[in-house]
Amino acid sequence: MFLVVGLGNPGAKYARTRHNAGWMVLDELARRHSLDFSRKAHEAQVATWLLGVDRVLVAKPQTFMNESGRAAGALLRYNRVVLPHLLVICDDLNLPVGKLRLRPSGSDGGQNGLKSIARALGNQNFARLRFGVGEPPSEERETRGTADFVLRPFDESEQNLVEETIARAADCVETWLREGLETAMNRFN
Repeated sequence: MFLVVGLGNPGAKYARTRHNAGWMVLDELARRHSLDFSRKAHEAQVATWLLGVDRVLVAKPQTFMNESGRAAGALLRYNRVVLPHLLVICDDLNLPVGKLRLRPSGSDGGQNGLKSIARALGNQNFARLRFGVGEPPSEERETRGTADFVLRPFDESEQNLVEETIARAADCVETWLREGLETAMNRFN
């Protein structure tokens, strides 16, 4: 079994914000594969995807970003998913809009959802697909930090690139599942 966790915040006001890039990718996978997120388990909306002989649990934690580890950790343990079969999709301020970066492990890079999951799992040895959302202008970052920025929708001028990146990120998840991490990294990084 595989577990794909997209990070985001619940509620209509967050639906198309930068922080919900992980959920946007899962929504694209749902569209492509007729996945239904109406089932709830372990503080997450979940869908089951049958991919050949493999079962893939796809999850949107409903705990808000900073507590994503509660849902991800519970789903991983309950379903006995081994760490190499976990992929977390999240936004990344350190990457420009349109850039993807898939890694087998690593630091949280200041991303609070990844930090929460690493804390819940007791390590950082899980794959993560980072979705570039850009960074706020330096004067905004200095005065208000990054919270306001990630909780805003993408700019109108970014929309086409964002939609292309969502599609590429969904392609990356499919490649990771079908062909493995190395192939996906080589193709999408």
